[in-house]
Amino acid sequence: MARLAVITDDPGWHGRVLRQAFGDRGHEVFFLSLVDCHLSLESGSLPIQLPGFEDGLPDGVFVRGVPGGTLEQVTLHLDILHGLELLGIPVYNDTRAIERTVDKAMTSLLLHQAGIPTPPAWIIRDPETARERVLAELSKGHRVVSKPLFGSQGVGLRRYSEVNDLDGFGPDNGIFYLQRFVDSGSASHDFRIFVVGGRAIAAMRRSGLSWLNNVHQGARCEAVPLEERLLVRLAEEAVHTLGMHYAGVDVIRDLHGKALVLEVNSIPAWKGLQGVTEVPIADRLADDFLNLIHPPQGLIQRQT
Repeated sequence: MARLAVITDDPGWHGRVLRQAFGDRGHEVFFLSLVDCHLSLESGSLPIQLPGFEDGLPDGVFVRGVPGGTLEQVTLHLDILHGLELLGIPVYNDTRAIERTVDKAMTSLLLHQAGIPTPPAWIIRDPETARERVLAELSKGHRVVSKPLFGSQGVGLRRYSEVNDLDGFGPDNGIFYLQRFVDSGSASHDFRIFVVGGRAIAAMRRSGLSWLNNVHQGARCEAVPLEERLLVRLAEEAVHTLGMHYAGVDVIRDLHGKALVLEVNSIPAWKGLQGVTEVPIADRLADDFLNLIHPPQGLIQRQT
């Protein structure tokens, strides 16, 4: 029996279904927050102190949340995850993948460099330069969305459709992340594709109450078959580019039918998706995670 740590500040529904999935496979789950973890670099103690694991580190760590905080606090949280990996503990998603995707600027840069279609974006510190960029987009007939560099679930997003919208225009924590708005038609919608172990396992169409299509913002969800090969391929390529074990990939089609990757989430929620699909998402995640801890024998033989 493996002893597994699920990193989260609020286990909630996701914690319950993960505990059930791992329990069905004979493994024990402990929930803990990175806020309660620390380093102890002295002789005779474990270098990483995790509540509930005083006598030995877990067999694997499933990350369901990284707390915010000051730069120093967030750095310590990530140091703990990096340290676990240095000690040979599998972390899922791994820390590098989390770092690449929690930062929208780096996500956009890596996808852009890989040739994966994404909306044009600008990450700027200077307010005047940012304002000029928005005005240039508006003059071309484009709308612009401003997003927090770190954030999810549609919180903090603003859309600029005309010059008058720029009243109160300002940065999020000193940084402007600006992205050209993609018009998906009169009924605003996009697609969330869930990728596990390199393959898309389920997808849904999210139709928003406004221009925001996030489930957290009240979007309606409906299942989408995986026969949409272009959307599936884009999602899988994005996850591969970012080096992730699993992810929720947001894809949108513009008015001309072109598909673009909007965002890639390394700690995605799936409650909304599970409500419209029969695919047991927690089970698929548990199996993929356990394969990371105990690779199938055939895989070991092929690698040696």
